[in-house]
Amino acid sequence: MSDVSLPARSAGASAVVKATFEAIFPVVVVVAVIVGLWYAACVPMNIKASLTQAEREGAVIVPPEAKVRRDMSPIGLALANPEHTGTTFSQERPLLPAPHQVARELWNTTGDMVLQGKGFSKRSLLYHAWITLSATLLGFAIGTVAGILLAVGIVHSRVMNMSVMPWAIASQTIPILAIAPMIIVVLNSIGITGLLPKALISAYLSFFPVVVGMVKGLRSPDAMQLDLLRTYYASKSETFWKLRLPSSMPYFFTSMKIAMAASLVGAIVGELPTGAVRGLGARLLAGSYYGQTVQIWAALFAAAILAAALVGIIGILQRRTLKKLGMAH
Repeated sequence: MSDVSLPARSAGASAVVKATFEAIFPVVVVVAVIVGLWYAACVPMNIKASLTQAEREGAVIVPPEAKVRRDMSPIGLALANPEHTGTTFSQERPLLPAPHQVARELWNTTGDMVLQGKGFSKRSLLYHAWITLSATLLGFAIGTVAGILLAVGIVHSRVMNMSVMPWAIASQTIPILAIAPMIIVVLNSIGITGLLPKALISAYLSFFPVVVGMVKGLRSPDAMQLDLLRTYYASKSETFWKLRLPSSMPYFFTSMKIAMAASLVGAIVGELPTGAVRGLGARLLAGSYYGQTVQIWAALFAAAILAAALVGIIGILQRRTLKKLGMAH
């Protein structure tokens, strides 16, 4: 019996390894291509600054006239001075930082700070990410609750459907960069500062995907399902809890993923008009003030990683919830 089970186990392990490889390999290839293109883009973006610095250090540049170089294309300059292309990946303030520069900045402001016991010092990206995350989660909660309540009202009330839905759609046509300073100024004038103004901006961006998703989900049961519950003399509340709400879950979780990403954007945008010194938005602002492009890109990647983690958590909750409801995902 053991002789039979051993090959079976080996075959099973091989199948798992093969499935894992097939799942990971495309991702690795795409990432490798992106990194390669990124490195390639650094050369034309940074070559002029590299040649200027090399000339100051006494190197011979082709062509030697600065005016002629200004008129040349960056690619032409790189081809004429191949020995200086390597310095385009190591400038202190490049127009486009190289991937390893961004990775090093991320490590220096996260992992290395943790190892030094300074994980939540004001120089750490973890500290700034936590500030932004607090506003994001509060805004997401406000936006989600508001979106669900509006969706329920729209589905069950023709008046709300005709009046509220057009206004909800129209609200998203206002640029967030225009409305964010207005929200902050108005709330500051009545003494409300700190976390809540940023959270309201996040809620403004996040409620709309939830409204649209929940309306679509609550209306997803077909006429036969609704008629069946009517034959059982089910009330509107029973129809809602036993049919409409469970049917809306796939739409709800999908809309929550979009809302979470929008909420993070809202929290970051909310930090920009205030001149904040804390949060990922503040890091972006400080980097732009002082020309620290590596810091800007590190903050951008930190925001992207944070968004991916939050959306991933929602994805886990989605799989577990749909599994309990007996829905395929």
